[in-house]
Parts: sequence; C-alpha cells; structure tokens
Amino acid sequence: MTKTSSVTLVIPGKNCEKTLGKCLDSVVGLLKSGDLTEIIFVNDGSTDSTADIAAKYPITVLAGKGEGPGSARNLGWRHATTDLVWFIDSDCVARPDALSRLLPHIDDDQVAGVGGSYDNLHPESLLATLIHEEIIARHRRMPAEVNFLATFNVLYRREVLAEVNGFDETLKLAQDAELAYRIRAAGHRLRFDILSKVGHHHPTNLWRYLKTQARQGYYRMALYRRHPGKMKGDSYASLLDYVQPPLAMLTLASLPLLVVGFWSRNVVALIPCILAAMLFLLQFPMTSALIHGSDGWQRLRVAGFAVMSFVRSFARGVGMTLGALASDSSQQASTLTAGLSARQNVSVSNQALPVSHAVGGKRG
Repeated sequence: MTKTSSVTLVIPGKNCEKTLGKCLDSVVGLLKSGDLTEIIFVNDGSTDSTADIAAKYPITVLAGKGEGPGSARNLGWRHATTDLVWFIDSDCVARPDALSRLLPHIDDDQVAGVGGSYDNLHPESLLATLIHEEIIARHRRMPAEVNFLATFNVLYRREVLAEVNGFDETLKLAQDAELAYRIRAAGHRLRFDILSKVGHHHPTNLWRYLKTQARQGYYRMALYRRHPGKMKGDSYASLLDYVQPPLAMLTLASLPLLVVGFWSRNVVALIPCILAAMLFLLQFPMTSALIHGSDGWQRLRVAGFAVMSFVRSFARGVGMTLGALASDSSQQASTLTAGLSARQNVSVSNQALPVSHAVGGKRG
C-alpha cells in the first residue's frame, strides 16, 4: 500500500482571508499524524491578509506570479519532493478521511490520479444548495474509472504531472479538465471516489455566480479547441448539457422575430417562444433527478433548479460566444503573424541573393 507520508498537499489561493484559516485547520493535523509530508500554500498575489494567516501555520508558503490557479498549482507541485501530490482549494475544508480514501486507488500502478467529491458549507443558501445538489447528482452517476477530475480534491502522481508538463497556464479556468484529458490521452487511468469529500463554500450570490459561469463558458471554448472530441461530453457532463448554451444564444438571437411577428401578426413571433420552451424543458431531466434524490421540504427547494439552470444557460452562452470570437481572433492573428514572418524571411533571403536570383524569385 502507498505510504501516506509520501504526499504533499498543494493549496493555491488569492485573497482568500475568509476561508484559508478553516481550510488549513482541516489539514494541518495530517502533518502531525504523518499522513502528509508537507503542505505548500501558493499565495498568488494576495492583497488582503492572506499572507498573515498562512504565516501562522507550519506550512511552506510560496509566492505565486499572480497568473491564476494553473500557474500556482504548477509552482506548488514542482516544489514538492514526494511521489504524490494532493490538491485542494483554499475555499475547501477537508474531511479527516478525505486523503485516506483516495490513497488505496494509487496502489494500482496504472492509476495516475484519483479525485473526490464535495460537502456543502452553506446549506442555508438556496443557490448553494442547488449548485451542490447538481454536483452530487453528477458525481453519483460517475463511474469509478473516469476521464475527468477536478482539482478541488484530487491526488496525482508527481511523475505523471511532470510527464505531461502540469497544468496549462493559459487557461484561467477549466485547466483541471484539460489536465485530466491530457493524462488520459497519455495512456494513464483516472479514478473517482465519491466518499472522499471536502466541504466547499459554494456561491451564495446569484449575480457573482452567473459572472463566474460566463467566464467558465469563455475558457471552455479554448478547452474545446484543444480537445474537440470532448464537446460530446465526459464523465461529468453530457452532450445534453453542452447544447444548452448555444440554444440560449439562438433564443436571444431570435428575439427580433418576436417584435416583427407581433407587429405583422406573423407566426414567426412564436419562434423565440418555442426555443425558450425547448431550453426550459432541457432543465427537467436534472431537476427531476434532484427532486427524486431529496426528501420532504427539500424537494420543493431543489425544484427551483430548473429556473436557475435556465438562466445559467444564457450566462454560459454569452461566455462561450465571446470565447469563440476571441479564439477566432487569436487564430487569425497567429496566422497573420506567421504569414508576415514568412514574407519577411523571404524578403531577407532575396536580399542576400544575387540580383538575378532575387528577380527570378519574384517572378516565380
């Protein structure tokens, strides 16, 4: 069995003064018990009291470059000297057995990483509850062997992280999924254990949550450009989830037909209504699963998921649209830059040739 003393915990964080203390309180005991060799906190450019809080604990604090969680995690695991690296987030509180439930999976030499699940630290919040219950419903459907792992609670072999060169630092979000895809493409196996849990401060503010979802959509487009095959879904999400944001954007694009149809009394006014109805109906499979998985008055609360998810589709759609436009612009810019470089090289080469060769080259 893998020795737990060969594990380093890496926690990235920025301006996390409200959550870091509870996060560290939940894991420093593992240093005393020998379950962890080291805890590394990467302070990724905090401007609040995060550094002061981290300094109170027997941990290693590294100064990040302020370039996002992917960069911070890379800095952390590269500093580690152990065979295994456990990642959790600074807004998470680990259960005492969170790590011990992951370790047995690594006994299999073919397994490169194993991830766990969530607890809800804000059960009093309707939004946090809806978010959490959806995540748990998806986790319950995930098999033991997966092709996707998130970094809020995941254990990786350090040698595999080195093999694939760690996280893609250009992705400010979705870098955990991108890493898992590359690890699977390299021929390694990944596992999931729902019994390994960390509590999480799920969002309680709808507007902030929607803005985050828009950012998720933006970086999802960059993710799909790298891994187009994953647009059909993975172990966590399905094609049904991915068609919703485009359908939301199609609904928005069709809104002028509502005005035109109303004034001309034309049936085209029904098109936006039909599209919106289709989008709303797509929320019912998950809503139904949440209702059936709840008891008593909780069923009434989770019924609101349909409305929340419907609105979320538009936020994700806006982000994905902007991400697609940004990707196209970036690709065009790269092509233009490459073209200009090629022309410049040809020009320089022609200048170095005798006049007769240069003229001949232009004719050709």
